[in-house]
Amino acid sequence: MSTIAATAVPQPSARASTREWIAVLAGMIGAFMAILNIQITNASLLDIEGGIGTGVDNGAWISTSYLIGEIVVIPLTAFFSNVFSFRRYILVNSILFPLFSIACAFAHDLGTMIVLRGLQGFAGGVLIPMAFTMILTKLPKAQQPTGLALFALSVTVAPAIGPTIGGYLTENYGWQTIFFINALPSAVMAIALALTLDKGPMRLSLLKQGDWAGIVTMAIGLSALQTVLEEGNKDDWFSSPFILKLSAIAVVSLSAFIWIELTVQNPLVKLRLLKQRNFGIGVLVNVLVGFALFGSVYILPQYLGQVQRYNAEQIGNVLAWTGLPQLILIPLVPMMMKRFDVRYIGFLGIAIFAISCFMNVTLSADTAGDQFWIPNIVRAIGQAMVITPITAITTAGIAAADAAAASGLTNMLRNLGGAVGTATLGTVLTKREQFHSNIIGQSVTLSRDEVRERLTQVTNYFLSHGVSDHALAAQKATVALGSIVKRQALIMGFSDTFAVIGILLATAAVAVLFARKPSPGGGAGAH
Repeated sequence: MSTIAATAVPQPSARASTREWIAVLAGMIGAFMAILNIQITNASLLDIEGGIGTGVDNGAWISTSYLIGEIVVIPLTAFFSNVFSFRRYILVNSILFPLFSIACAFAHDLGTMIVLRGLQGFAGGVLIPMAFTMILTKLPKAQQPTGLALFALSVTVAPAIGPTIGGYLTENYGWQTIFFINALPSAVMAIALALTLDKGPMRLSLLKQGDWAGIVTMAIGLSALQTVLEEGNKDDWFSSPFILKLSAIAVVSLSAFIWIELTVQNPLVKLRLLKQRNFGIGVLVNVLVGFALFGSVYILPQYLGQVQRYNAEQIGNVLAWTGLPQLILIPLVPMMMKRFDVRYIGFLGIAIFAISCFMNVTLSADTAGDQFWIPNIVRAIGQAMVITPITAITTAGIAAADAAAASGLTNMLRNLGGAVGTATLGTVLTKREQFHSNIIGQSVTLSRDEVRERLTQVTNYFLSHGVSDHALAAQKATVALGSIVKRQALIMGFSDTFAVIGILLATAAVAVLFARKPSPGGGAGAH
């Protein structure tokens, strides 16, 4: 079922031709746009929520529904591209992706937006593993690090600049425009792929052999799990009957899915690949990196919006410095991989990424855009050195016939790590804000001279600025002091979330060192 590599293109033995490189580059456009659209709405959620008339609590579904679509379809890609042919499947989805995107701009309610974003993710999710598969099947081992560097640009730069692009377009042209930018790149991609990919026959008979039990249990399980993660914090987790039922569905479905994949002859997802040491370690690291990558791009805009009251464009400008330096640095990584052990490059990159997160654990009310400049540059340096070497480690020893299966599993779990990361960090933020609020609140009492003095100062301020009633001024002073306490607790909660990301990245950095050193060239087919 997962032998798409043989169907896609034969493994070359010398150097890739210009035609093959054009196909790979076109695939990278698709992967970049698909990943970009996960985060492109992050800086613009308040505007979109206002535009479609939904509450703040529900707006996160605009991003989440897209991510669910991607996570569900990524492991299905190997099977369906084998059934419908590699060329036909990627071309159809490269056309559907911008069409569903444009349709989102015309959504007038949350339900319609969720459905259209889910369909957009379902089409876009196909483009990520297929781009990855083309690197492993069209490029020889010696050129795969260059291809992997291009893929790394998609995985790390796209989430970083997504809010930047979305914020700029939203502030200057309206939130609807962020859904139109996929049209032109997708057209270029579709034309290039149509001209460079070889035609292949459809094999509809394979539909009868499909692992449909695995497909159904995986789709139900992953959708239920993501809904639990998204809604759990808002509904106070397991005190909600809805969350309890969905959790049970997720556990049963995913347990059945794992059992099916380990027992059927032609599994949808080759979980047995995880028994290979480098692949298993690489996937674990990818999950943790996905958690950090998507989580940090979620948390920083939230901080800038909630604490510093930045608008969408201002948030985007701050995040740009995590993306732009990588455009310069990532192309240099393949040269580093020729000179140094890829495990140490990956370790160093993840460690630097972790350090950038720990630089943000001392947030204060004065920490705004300018104060994130250096941490974001450090983070960009680290991220540039992560994806390419980690992917080389993960794919070392993977046979060409398993390239698509490995691609689907790796990309699905990285995105799932990102989805878990976003939901987990949202919960951590809420719980830690409550914790710090209680601690600070115990100190801010009228029995303390400093508190009474501060209330008097603020009361006098209101009296001197148009409030004539002393009781009303005192009430306003109490409310103002409460707002200060709440804001400080929120800031400390954000600091704690950055610490969580840093700790997980430190764990990932150590895990990389347990992998075996890949053979020179790395990549699929290396043994």
